[in-house]
Amino acid sequence: MSAHSHEIEEGLSFQPRFDAAGLVTCVATDIATGDVLMVAHMNEEALRKTIATGEAWYFSRSRNALWRKGETSGQTQRVVEMRTDCDQDAVWIRVEQVGAACHTGRRSCFYRKVEGEGGGAKLVFTDAERLFDPSDVYEK
Repeated sequence: MSAHSHEIEEGLSFQPRFDAAGLVTCVATDIATGDVLMVAHMNEEALRKTIATGEAWYFSRSRNALWRKGETSGQTQRVVEMRTDCDQDAVWIRVEQVGAACHTGRRSCFYRKVEGEGGGAKLVFTDAERLFDPSDVYEK
């Protein structure tokens, strides 16, 4: 193990390792239930703003833009705790979720489970109740 990897894995200096696109993966879970709410990406600015404000900020790859969770929908995330993985290329935030985490209006983005079927797979809705109607919240 090199001195650099030892510092990354065992040291106390936060040194996030961004990918070639300048992003780090972020997993958000509900502080009360432990449920996975969403997986998104943060660039350096989103990570810095999340730490500074205690609110979740992300970077949208599809829109190529920084965004604060809930800025349009009101479905906010207050960060209670942030952790990084062993090689500091992913972060995990435990949040107090207000309303739905998913842009589809559902509590979690993980509202379908994968089930094996005849050598293949199919999706089955689970915990899929909508907390809000996306057409009422987001512009088309």
